[in-house]
Amino acid sequence: MSDHSESPIGQLPDPAEIDALVRGAHGDPFHILGMHGAEEGRLTVRAFVPGADAVEVTDRKSGRRVAELRQLHDGGFFAGPVPRRKNRFPYRLRARFGDGSQEMEDPYRFPPVLGELDLHLMAEGSHRQIYHRLGAHPVTLEGVEGVSFAVWAPNAQRVSVVGDFNNWDGRCHPMRKRHEVGVWELFIPDLQRGALYKYEIIDARGQRLPLKADPLAFEQEQPPATSSRVHGLVEHDWRDGAWLQRRGAALDVAEPISIYEVHAGSWRRGEEGEPLDYDRLADQLIAHVKDLGFTHIELLPVSEHPFGGSWGYQPLGLFAPTRRFGPPEAFARFVDRCHQEGIGVIIDWVPAHFPSDEHGLGRFDGTALYEHEDPRLGFHHDWNTLIYNFGRREVSNFLQANALFWLSRYHVDALRVDAVASMLYLDYSREPEEWIPNRYGGNENLDAIAFLRQTNANIATEFPGTGCIAEESTAWPGVSRPTDEDGLGFAYKWNMGWMHDTLEYMRKDPIYRRHHQDQITFSLVYAFSENFILPLSHDEVVYGKGSLLNKMPGDQWQKFANLRAYYAFMWGHPGKKLLFMGGEIAQEREWDHDGSVDWHLTESPLHAGMMALLRDLNRVYRDLPALHQRDCDERGFQWIDASNAAQSVLAFLRKGEEGTAPVLVILNFTPEVRRNYRLGVPEGGYWREVLNSDAEIYGGSNVGNDGGIAAGSQGLHDQPHSIELTLPPLGALMLTPAREGGA
Repeated sequence: MSDHSESPIGQLPDPAEIDALVRGAHGDPFHILGMHGAEEGRLTVRAFVPGADAVEVTDRKSGRRVAELRQLHDGGFFAGPVPRRKNRFPYRLRARFGDGSQEMEDPYRFPPVLGELDLHLMAEGSHRQIYHRLGAHPVTLEGVEGVSFAVWAPNAQRVSVVGDFNNWDGRCHPMRKRHEVGVWELFIPDLQRGALYKYEIIDARGQRLPLKADPLAFEQEQPPATSSRVHGLVEHDWRDGAWLQRRGAALDVAEPISIYEVHAGSWRRGEEGEPLDYDRLADQLIAHVKDLGFTHIELLPVSEHPFGGSWGYQPLGLFAPTRRFGPPEAFARFVDRCHQEGIGVIIDWVPAHFPSDEHGLGRFDGTALYEHEDPRLGFHHDWNTLIYNFGRREVSNFLQANALFWLSRYHVDALRVDAVASMLYLDYSREPEEWIPNRYGGNENLDAIAFLRQTNANIATEFPGTGCIAEESTAWPGVSRPTDEDGLGFAYKWNMGWMHDTLEYMRKDPIYRRHHQDQITFSLVYAFSENFILPLSHDEVVYGKGSLLNKMPGDQWQKFANLRAYYAFMWGHPGKKLLFMGGEIAQEREWDHDGSVDWHLTESPLHAGMMALLRDLNRVYRDLPALHQRDCDERGFQWIDASNAAQSVLAFLRKGEEGTAPVLVILNFTPEVRRNYRLGVPEGGYWREVLNSDAEIYGGSNVGNDGGIAAGSQGLHDQPHSIELTLPPLGALMLTPAREGGA
């Protein structure tokens, strides 16, 4: 170390501090670096420029040299007085490296990034737009362009920004700690959008941790690379104003909601077998969805995730659309184009857990920061993932802000919340000794419940017309009841019970279905206890479960007939609809996330017929109010006959608001044609056959009723009239009275 004993007392730091800075172990860089001494009227400037032979201070306005700094440590620490200057002024550093020189801004001359209101809201855990402050933001500070960085790491001894701009050297850009909230911040001048970066963190014990990606990065490197990329909040010229005005109606319980679930990477592949990017996906997917009449697209998680095989359900970049399909602007364009075509966008959101990859959130500052220290609270055995500590206000704030981020910055219409049951129960998938009861001795996760309620309440307040959808598989009460009525506040809940029971019924050979009629009817016992969505999701066509088509029994014709009847049952059943991609063409093999839907199958009449059926099911669901207006209202359903287990026949009415025509749905789950089958109906006249799943255009045998039938005056099934039908084999019929005027 060079001697600096002649320097004015109080102007230069202690040699031990200089040594700590050069070693990268100093936790308060603004104490030692930058301009000092203005209070005493004796200015000094201190700078750390590794590799420099000499460093000068220049006046930023005039460009003239005002001081030459002395090298006080051969590791690159320079300092010295600024003659004839008593007040602070904007300056630059000019460093000489061999025969060349470089002018640079000094990051340590700039003021703090975070304001007092930010600190107050962060301390409260109520900063709903925390993504405006944390993360990496291209900004102009004191007339200088650069990037502001801020990251929460309260227990760290030192945090530095490292990247390709400083050779990943943690000594170059140590950050300032805002002790009030445990956030580290730094403005790095002259840094450009697109720069790669991470955080180098030294924990409280002095140990250097693996480099950490930014929890609030808005873009990340394309996996398997793991660096964050300077981007800032997405900038897009939105043209979906008309959609935003009406999107609340599109999610209303009285509207037809038919959701097409998509894994973006395997919906369709390009000519070289590559996944489509967001723009090409929009070119092709939107037209397909519109043609089939779906109202919404639901994307499996788009948040950045290190392992593609997780399908996005183990995310580590909650604020970054995955780079696999293009930059953030491309995802914004995708959503905008959907909206301009009248299609809503739902994304899967995963606040339940996160993977333990070393560059991620796990032990982020050397402690269990985002997760629980105790594995009985903080570790998922099923997925080998870490559970968020919902009771920590900063963690809850991080997740609540993330939910609002997608609705605000990307105009997403709804979030489908994954694995809600795992959040609600402390003993979820655990043995008795593997969990800790709550303070009342119960198994409810009170912190998670409070988090979900607050998130849903925030969304209802700030983005009315949007909402969250719960994937929740238990009988937890009030999932879709408003928070002010002691509910969880979700807009809808997936009806997992319906899916499991009915698929189990459909798997059975028709000869045995007579003994299991309760499996196909039981869902109506609780169908109106929540606002339900009926899901046939990706989870049902993977991991050896087989495709929907191959769950059906019988020969090829029977498999297709069974699936057509099942779809008709689903679209006739109360509840909104969701179908995973490939289901519309009766995909024969399981979903492969590394492949594509087998679109070539549509060259076959049976597969093309299935797609035609889905198109017509969505059409009648949309056009006939009785099939959607009271999806979540018990007044919208009435059994005509649920008791004919011997023949595996069901018949029920769907009803809309007063004055609308009812729809009669009849299902024959056996391969027998049933002629002269009489059913009671609520009114006389001609009943028009609006859908027959056995129609030839769908690949069926064309058994039916010549387009409709007249009701007689003979009453049956507690109805004043009746009709005598021919029921097609393994088929479904929908009929509605042909009223004068079309009502």
